[in-house]
Amino acid sequence: MGKFKVVEKFISINGEGRCAGELAAFIRFAGCNLNCSYCDTKWANEPSAPYEILSEEEIYAYIKEQGVNNVTLTGGEPLLQENIGRLIKLLSKDKDLRIELETNGAVAMDDFINIGENVTFTLDYKLPGSKMNHMMVMENYDLIRDNDTVKFVVSGREDLDKAREIIEEYNLTDRVAVYLSSSFGVIKPEDIVNYMMEHNMNKVKLQLQMHKYIWDPNRKGV
Repeated sequence: MGKFKVVEKFISINGEGRCAGELAAFIRFAGCNLNCSYCDTKWANEPSAPYEILSEEEIYAYIKEQGVNNVTLTGGEPLLQENIGRLIKLLSKDKDLRIELETNGAVAMDDFINIGENVTFTLDYKLPGSKMNHMMVMENYDLIRDNDTVKFVVSGREDLDKAREIIEEYNLTDRVAVYLSSSFGVIKPEDIVNYMMEHNMNKVKLQLQMHKYIWDPNRKGV
């Protein structure tokens, strides 16, 4: 039986990704191997962060009790959790569930990518504004599938240029869903749209962190 450090579990809408605006059961795990400049869950990455220890069966039971079919495994960085593969396998056996795993791009995905047909990955590419660009595992881009998503959190023009470079180098718009997301309060969404028009960035979607517009941007559990 696997044991997992869970700092939050709650029901809300997905603020980002393909299921944005839909209800989801969120499981947030403790700990991360990055320290992004714009991270909005730094508290969950601190060694002192409060957490509960849950087994994969307890996590699954919580999800089923909520009656919500979308599941978002997030963090921190969920792929750092020991036995995370066991949890993903357990959840994937329930074909009523749609599991999205949010990963920061700094952990190899090869052991997890093909666990279940109802499991998708939202892979972050950390741009220069994050200060974590050097940590990216580029081999992940050979593994992603058409039901996965690549997300770029943008802080400025340099980030937009780098995102466009990666999108073109890995032909992402013909392979996966691609989103540009504004670093909240750092860049105007209008500036991203203007850049997209300037460079004819077809098949790329602008996405705002919806939950930060609905609730206080610093609020937990949403």
